[in-house]
Amino acid sequence: MDAAEALALLMSPEGRADPYPTYERLRAHGPVVQAGPVFYVVTGHDEADAILRDPGFGVMDDVLRDRFLPGWRNSPAVTSISRSMLRTNPPDHSRMRRLAAGAFTPRRIGAMRDVVTAQADDLVDTMVARAEGGEPVDFMADFAYPLPVGVICALLGVPAADRPLFRRWAADLTGVLEPEITADELAVADSGATELRDYFTDLVAARRHTPADDLTSALVRVHDAGDERLSGDELLANLVVLLVAGFETTTNLLGNGLAVLLEHPREAGALRDHPDLAPAYVDELLRFDSPVQLTTRVSGVDTRHGDVDVPAGAWALVLLGAANRDPRRYPEPERFDPWRAQLNPLSFGAGPHYCLGAALARLEAQVAFPLLLRRLPGLAPAGRPRRRTRLTLRGYDTLPVTIDTRAAAPHRGTPAGAAPATP
Repeated sequence: MDAAEALALLMSPEGRADPYPTYERLRAHGPVVQAGPVFYVVTGHDEADAILRDPGFGVMDDVLRDRFLPGWRNSPAVTSISRSMLRTNPPDHSRMRRLAAGAFTPRRIGAMRDVVTAQADDLVDTMVARAEGGEPVDFMADFAYPLPVGVICALLGVPAADRPLFRRWAADLTGVLEPEITADELAVADSGATELRDYFTDLVAARRHTPADDLTSALVRVHDAGDERLSGDELLANLVVLLVAGFETTTNLLGNGLAVLLEHPREAGALRDHPDLAPAYVDELLRFDSPVQLTTRVSGVDTRHGDVDVPAGAWALVLLGAANRDPRRYPEPERFDPWRAQLNPLSFGAGPHYCLGAALARLEAQVAFPLLLRRLPGLAPAGRPRRRTRLTLRGYDTLPVTIDTRAAAPHRGTPAGAAPATP
């Protein structure tokens, strides 16, 4: 199978369901392989890391969108993403990123541990209450989504009552991040983008009238200062992206990670007994089944990577999920091994576009997995989970589990025998 055929397989329903065998077909052609006239696929860890850090590569700009996506300005989904830090290059990217970075400093993230722990404990209480009748519960709906959405909404100042709205809107919008999208899928993404933009238009107006101690109020103040640091379109676009990116990746990390731990009871038991191992476990879970599988870059100059000449104007499909299983860096990469000495997975990217919320996502997972294993020792899979039909954002739609409510440990600070919180 040549590289172009393997790439076509990767984009198929079969390839999306389990991309890892196809990554190996592509890797057989080299860490960087040409798969089209100006299209290159990157599977090597070091090569992916170098390209993501190379200032000669950037994300698609308006000129390229006009060339390859005629009519994109009529798409709410594409325009929303394109005006955010996610799809802009320096200096605009650097300017917008600096404005939001204050909410994600190590000190502020570290101070959130107790809040994340309390929310996770409450969600476990709810799962136990739902399982009292012996029926399975959906881990994605009852824990993996509400934990990160609650955390990012608190940072943004989104009222708790509004949080259930965002799962569908975000799922619709993120279709535009896929490497291929049909007209029908784009229409769905446009609908999600419109709903999200309308919501944040109202929230911005509310925070302008009544400021609060949240990131939305801070960005509104920057915009209203009138010094051109943040335009109106950029304000709304970045609020949308901060919300969506703030929970989509972490939701998938929690779902993918729990599925792996349930398949590896020995390793799960070690984490239950030694929660201080959580940072290494989370990095290995990120490597083993990354919640973000790919990103794209465009070369602005003639360059060379992986012994392959890449001309200016070429597209690079950087397969993060493949790079995380490069055997040159990770011996036996198909084996889940939280005791690996060298990790540095590329799941959050690298270089200027390294995920702004990576430390927050890691914190949530480092809290969640030991807590789940400690409080729910009888946690087990129940039936067949359903994967999302996406490649860029890899995760589950549903992940049913059973809970042995008799073995469930009480909430810390809750007297033994006290009733858990009701849903």
